[in-house]
This record gives sequence, C-alpha cells and structure tokens, in this order.
Amino acid sequence: MSANAASVAQAIETDLRLQLNPESLSLRDDSHLHVGHAGAREGGHFTVRLVAGCFAGRNRVTRHRLVYDALGPLGARGIHALVIEALAPGES
Repeated sequence: MSANAASVAQAIETDLRLQLNPESLSLRDDSHLHVGHAGAREGGHFTVRLVAGCFAGRNRVTRHRLVYDALGPLGARGIHALVIEALAPGES
C-alpha cells in the first residue's frame, strides 16, 4: 500500500469510527487489483465491512447512504471505488 493509499485508508477508518461507532470495522485496499483501469488514476479502490447498531432495521440503500454521508465526497478524498458491506449486530 502506498503512503497516499495508507493515509486515505486511515482517514476512511477514522471517519467511519467517529460517525457510525461500529462494533467492528475492517478496511481493505484493493487498488492493486485495478492497476491499468482508467479510474485507478482518480483514486483508490477500497472494501469496507462494518457492523454497527445504526444499521439495524434499515435497508441496504439506507445503510450505504449512512456510510457515504459519514465520508463525504469520495473523489475529493482519493477514493474511486468503495465496496460496502454494512451489517447490523447479529447479522453475518
């Protein structure tokens, strides 16, 4: 992971922890899988898995909106693509 990708990943993790208070959070940089892809020049590719109480009783679209709202504009943060797995406690 490059220094820039590491700082982007740290910022993603920090903001999600502060905004959504997850019970668990894992973040993976998948940028190396997209080398040569046109969008790779625009930012990194990340996968995030969160388990948080704020997702309980909410559908997938609403859960993803909560994540996007917590992060703000993705392109400005150095993120080209974000895969989200958002679960409520007890879901797997």
